[in-house]
Amino acid sequence: MSKQKIPTESYKGVRDFYPEDQFIQRYIFETMARVAEMYGYEEYNASIVESSELYKGKTNEEIVNEQTYSFTDRGGRDVTLRPEMTPTIARMVAAKKRELAFPLRWYSIPNVFRYERPQKGRLREHWQLNVDIFGIPGIEAEVEIIALAHRIMRSLGATENDFEIHVSDRRLLEKIFTTLSLKGTEVKEIMGLLDRRVKIDDFEEKLETLIGKEKAISLIDALSRASSTAYLEDLVERLSNINVKNIVIDTSVVRGFDYYTGIVFEVFDTSPDNARSLFGGGRYDNLLEMFGAEQVPAVGFGMGDVTARDFLETHDLLPEYTPATELVLCVLDEDAVRHATTLAETLRDEDVTVAVNYSLKRAGDQIKFANKIGAEFVICVGKKEMESDQYTIKNLSSSEEHTVPASRIADHMFSALG
Repeated sequence: MSKQKIPTESYKGVRDFYPEDQFIQRYIFETMARVAEMYGYEEYNASIVESSELYKGKTNEEIVNEQTYSFTDRGGRDVTLRPEMTPTIARMVAAKKRELAFPLRWYSIPNVFRYERPQKGRLREHWQLNVDIFGIPGIEAEVEIIALAHRIMRSLGATENDFEIHVSDRRLLEKIFTTLSLKGTEVKEIMGLLDRRVKIDDFEEKLETLIGKEKAISLIDALSRASSTAYLEDLVERLSNINVKNIVIDTSVVRGFDYYTGIVFEVFDTSPDNARSLFGGGRYDNLLEMFGAEQVPAVGFGMGDVTARDFLETHDLLPEYTPATELVLCVLDEDAVRHATTLAETLRDEDVTVAVNYSLKRAGDQIKFANKIGAEFVICVGKKEMESDQYTIKNLSSSEEHTVPASRIADHMFSALG
């Protein structure tokens, strides 16, 4: 009876990270973390599994109803693989609000899950930097968060010409909605339409279906006249004073999540080859109230790894892959195995990354292996090297060779690497 082969493809909408891919992922994460910590943010994390109740009514309804990975666990509880991190951090802060020191600055790079159609910039699983500051009601919080986002982009190698930061204020929309007597679920649905406006060909028709032709015309007219506010102008000026100058006031930016209460922003790639929103965030002052806690002002943003990598590829900013293995020890015969193993451990004590090739193949084949994995150096270990304590180090990129005792191998390598 023949056995059916298990397919090697990954689940649709997720990625396998081979070493070269993981190298880029690690570079992105390390850049994000380094910049966040420069601003005084501390790292936190949580489980990917949350109660489904955490998202109902407090996040984007399309995500909750159509895109979450939700199931009932063996205890009969409704749980969800987190589609975003903001409700989680709000829950954590509410749980220990009296013990925490405010203003609170936290960041995390969790993986999140959304069941949506995989396409450029969107997958079913991705990682997302979340940066949040709690406890500052004034504009200083928005300035800091946007400056931090700007510095991450610059630290990834971008110039200010490569991206723009579009800022808006949800309070503008709230005034318009009040004037037009729009409220409740109507407002939520309008917000969802506005957030997807550039992706919807029949936006006006859908809006008319939702609120009627007369109100739809009035709303579109009001939106076209809502160009700025004194608060937005102040924000732009403060950011300019700290050399964040690629700011655009854009009142069409609304952000899709229901919990935003004030300033919102999105970072856009300016390249015509990747003309899209990369990430965004804003102020959400009321989210902790869902846990029965007192209001705590908060501002934050989420930056996904998929759009970050797309941006780096578009602007030719991907880092060159550097394998972790610096040195391969080529074992030439069975008698040299123990000696090579001991030598490798000694070198590791001196912070050299070493892989030992135990294949006992010909020296030429083992050197080809070292080249294939991208190692910088090789040393062949056989009877002669064991007896003389002299080892010939070959630099695979330059083909230079130097013979040194074991005690000098690490120093020679570090000198050669600069």
